[in-house]
Order: sequence, then C-alpha cells, then structure tokens
Amino acid sequence: MTLQMSGTNTSLNEVTNISQAGFWLLVEDKEYFVPFNDYPEFKLATIEQIYNVKRIGHGAFYWEELDIDIELAALAEPDKYPLKFKR
Repeated sequence: MTLQMSGTNTSLNEVTNISQAGFWLLVEDKEYFVPFNDYPEFKLATIEQIYNVKRIGHGAFYWEELDIDIELAALAEPDKYPLKFKR
C-alpha cells in the first residue's frame, strides 16, 4: 500500500505583529522579522496591505497590492543577502 497526500496545504503563514520598526511573519512554527529599514516600501503600507500576504512556493512570499516579494532565506539569514529592496 502506498500513501498519497490529499487535500490542501494548511501550513500556517501570517503576519503576527506590526511595530514601528517592522513586522513579524509567522511561517509554520517560526517567526521572521521584516525590518522597515531593509524593506522601506512596507513603512508607508496600510496594515491591511501588510497582512495581505500570499505564499508563492516553498520559500517565497508576495504582497500583491504592494508588488513586493521576499524570499524566506533572506529573512532567515540576512547577512547572506546584503542587497536591500529598492524601487
């Protein structure tokens, strides 16, 4: 007998907190901080726009209204990704 996955992936991904310095993104069981200094486009975004995040693959997130995407690896190890967001 072989097992097959069925149904929809229900992994937890959500913004859990917003502060003056940035916001926290919960991915499954770990939180990642998204600092406004490194991602300044979020600083002027509304709360609703920040909360409206979609997972686009295994390790990437997208804010459609803001046209911003972030790789999880850049949040997990920011020193390995020195380039910062620019428009």
